[in-house]
Amino acid sequence: MSLDQRGTFAPRPGAAPFHRMVAAQAAMEARLMLRNGEQLLLAVVIPVIVLIGGVEGAHRMGKTFAHPAVDVFTPGVLALAVMSTAFTSLAIMTGFERRYGVIKRLGSSPLPRAGLLAGKVGALLLVEVLQFVVISIVALALGWDPDVDPLGAVLAFLLGTAAFASLGLLVAGVLRAEATLAAANLVYLLLLAGGAVVLPPSSYGAFGSVVQWLPSGALGDAMRQAFIDGRTSWLDLAVLLVWAVAGTFMTSRTFTWE
Repeated sequence: MSLDQRGTFAPRPGAAPFHRMVAAQAAMEARLMLRNGEQLLLAVVIPVIVLIGGVEGAHRMGKTFAHPAVDVFTPGVLALAVMSTAFTSLAIMTGFERRYGVIKRLGSSPLPRAGLLAGKVGALLLVEVLQFVVISIVALALGWDPDVDPLGAVLAFLLGTAAFASLGLLVAGVLRAEATLAAANLVYLLLLAGGAVVLPPSSYGAFGSVVQWLPSGALGDAMRQAFIDGRTSWLDLAVLLVWAVAGTFMTSRTFTWE
């Protein structure tokens, strides 16, 4: 009787099933993202600071909104969390992976390119869910009382991730790693300050009619509509879809693996 017949071992050479490879890649990408101090700062620390600072600042300065300050700031900070992870963190991480040849080496593994991209998307969603949990706990402690539309919230979450991830890969695929680091952080700061992501476009005066068409403004408004008014903002979701399609198209034409 052979070893195989006795059941001692039964070697089965070959790649693991596609879904297992994607799951392993997503878990690894998420761990790397959360172990990096800069990525963790962008993913959790800055959004929480913006939330607490915005709510407390509004109270101390006597700033009033149509709804309680925490109800206004929390959806915007959730949108900021999506932007920080799907755009800034992804762009920086991918840029340095290209520089050090990590993506090129993964391309020679059994994991196909579609699996690599699916793993990155899975990692983004895992990290964003963690961000949402942390931010929601802090917001509830501050008195957040949302009126949630689940459909609008989920669609804003998914389309916002798709739009910013496509733009993040676009930046990482055409610039050198150092330039990607600078550009991604600069865009993040500009959109945080003037992109209508944390506060509604009406807070920006005449400029609000412009920023509402940016992916940051559309995501922020979609989140606010879903968590404050309890409805789905189809116009903002359509804007995010256009950005996602345009970003994906440009990335597919320009992205290089090394």
